[in-house]
Amino acid sequence: MTAGLQPAVAAGPVGPGEPLYDLRGVRYVYAGRQVALDGIDLQIWPGERVVLLGANGSGKSTLLKLLDGVVGPTGGTMRALGRDVAAVAQGEDGFRFHREVGLVFQDPDIQLFSATVLDDVAFGPLQLGLSQEEVKQRCEEALAAMEIAHLADRAPFELSGGEKKRASIASVLSLRPDVLLLDEPTASLDPRTKWLLVDLIQRLSASGRTLVVATHELDIVPIIADRVVVLGEDRRIIADGPPATVLADTALLVRANLIHEHLHGHGAVAHSHPHEADDTHHGADREA
Repeated sequence: MTAGLQPAVAAGPVGPGEPLYDLRGVRYVYAGRQVALDGIDLQIWPGERVVLLGANGSGKSTLLKLLDGVVGPTGGTMRALGRDVAAVAQGEDGFRFHREVGLVFQDPDIQLFSATVLDDVAFGPLQLGLSQEEVKQRCEEALAAMEIAHLADRAPFELSGGEKKRASIASVLSLRPDVLLLDEPTASLDPRTKWLLVDLIQRLSASGRTLVVATHELDIVPIIADRVVVLGEDRRIIADGPPATVLADTALLVRANLIHEHLHGHGAVAHSHPHEADDTHHGADREA
């Protein structure tokens, strides 16, 4: 067991050989007009480390919200943790579902709303009606896992961007979810903090949880993923396979707007080579 983390158990009433998530032809439309996902067929299995790879606007965040039950599909069918999603929208079943699945939003300020970091981390367990001793134990465990015990009494607005990210993850870990969904966890972080967080994600995976991570950053994918699902700009899945296979397919990455082919001229000769789509190129520093 990874230090500081309780091992995950099998999530929900999932039968032998049954996926945690089973999406068939799933479609989601915002306000009846804006198509966010269009015909998604996807299965996710217990213990997998899945990266949802796609450019901004490809539907990654919407897909995570579907997996978390924040929204339901407007078309197609979806089962999650052995349940029909339409049946877990509310009531006791929904309450149990959200104990088993935790979503960490891209913007940590959405999840950090209390006076102190400790209050935020304790909020979820307190809603479960746990004893004070159990709440204390879960908070200590989550803070230690994210290496932010020293920030427990700090106000969220006093934290750096990386500290906020870790605090928002801790606020979900205190619920001890079996499935952890992370939306762009390394976005807008400086390089040192980014790789610290990647290491923490590896530790979360080692504790036995099922991880689904949405990102458009190619360099972290081989480290945190067993499987990569690529969403295209048409809001459909255009590839699903091992990281090495997906990342070696330059044409696929260009099509998904994850890299671009940069043309260079050298006298009478021109050639092209790929760069990440948001790469500033020519050695300019950029935050990951």
